[in-house]
Amino acid sequence: MRQIPRGIWVLLAANVVIALGYGLIAPALPAFARSFNVSFTAASAVVSAFAVMRLLFAPTTGRLVTVFGERRIYLIGLLIVAGSTFACAFAQGYWQLLLFRAAGGVGSTMFTVSAMALLIRMAPGEIRGRVSGYFSAGFLIGNITGPLIGSALVGFGLRMPFVVYSIALMIAAAVVATQLRDQGGRPDPSSAPSAGVIAFRTALRNSTYRAVLTSNFAQGWASMGVRVAVVPLFITDGLDEGAAMAGVALAVYAVGNVAAIVVAGRLSDTFGRRPVMLPGLAIATIATGALGLSPNLLVALGLCLVAGVGSGLFAPTHQAALADVLGNRQQGGSALAAYGMSSDLGAVSGPVVVGFVADRAGFGPAFLLTGVVTAVAFVLWSFAGETAPAVVGSGPHLTEVERDPNDP
Repeated sequence: MRQIPRGIWVLLAANVVIALGYGLIAPALPAFARSFNVSFTAASAVVSAFAVMRLLFAPTTGRLVTVFGERRIYLIGLLIVAGSTFACAFAQGYWQLLLFRAAGGVGSTMFTVSAMALLIRMAPGEIRGRVSGYFSAGFLIGNITGPLIGSALVGFGLRMPFVVYSIALMIAAAVVATQLRDQGGRPDPSSAPSAGVIAFRTALRNSTYRAVLTSNFAQGWASMGVRVAVVPLFITDGLDEGAAMAGVALAVYAVGNVAAIVVAGRLSDTFGRRPVMLPGLAIATIATGALGLSPNLLVALGLCLVAGVGSGLFAPTHQAALADVLGNRQQGGSALAAYGMSSDLGAVSGPVVVGFVADRAGFGPAFLLTGVVTAVAFVLWSFAGETAPAVVGSGPHLTEVERDPNDP
């Protein structure tokens, strides 16, 4: 079996550290915002503000990567998030917290777009699913332990997790700076045309790329937005449990993610992307839609686990499909930036819309709405073309995008 390149293992290790820190603040962030006597919607907006800046800065990040290379932008992004997170720990009011958290979104999009560009370029075609699975698993390993540690740190105050997270990001930056020196430098102007930049309009002709954007939007809405911003509020305000139980719920979701991700990548390499995507989206739709109707904590934790399994099946699989579509390019250009923006758009709108619905109509309709979003992604994937090289012989790279079998 084809070996995973060393550079990808370095990215996996850095992702564990990054996710550990991200998980640390997940249980504390909504409660910290609520400590300034604001509504559910305002508390959710703190999570959305981070994603708003990611969304707005993504096109600029794509250009910066093209000029300066992935590694340099990755490191700068990590340092920006580290500084802004440390500032959050000392916020004296809601608006300060909102501003500092939003500033971190700029750095976040820098290192996430850079990491995805490196993965697409370094991952051999026949193991893209496995690489995407390990990449997602590395992030989620940190998410499993992060909320548990974060819940414990809350006992020392809601500000403590932010300090620890900033330290974790500094460690991740050190790992990448010292161990990934031979990857992601300045692009070579003399490189072959096949390593060029992909236009968004060209990519959009492909039905699979359109489905990937939709499922990534659903991933941002449900997993990065609603899960982080609204699920903790449902546990604390809807079920009258403590903030520590909110961290447990996030960790249970992450456990389901990892359990599915371990097998999803290999399955998608063997059987194709669609046979893994469709069940994952269906499972996530049902479990998420029912979460807001949970009568007690035990049922809620069970649904979090099942929703995590569904997300674990489709999250790495649509990343692999994106790599199939873009091919082994140096930079994905606007097509890659749009992929990141689709997730951020979901993460921006999801918490605000669902938080608003929860304020007005309760948590049941709020989570049902999230189930509808993932159901739309399921419909688009039902009509998407297969891209896995092991299944179709070669992925429909964008030089061949006009041959999309689902387009006339």
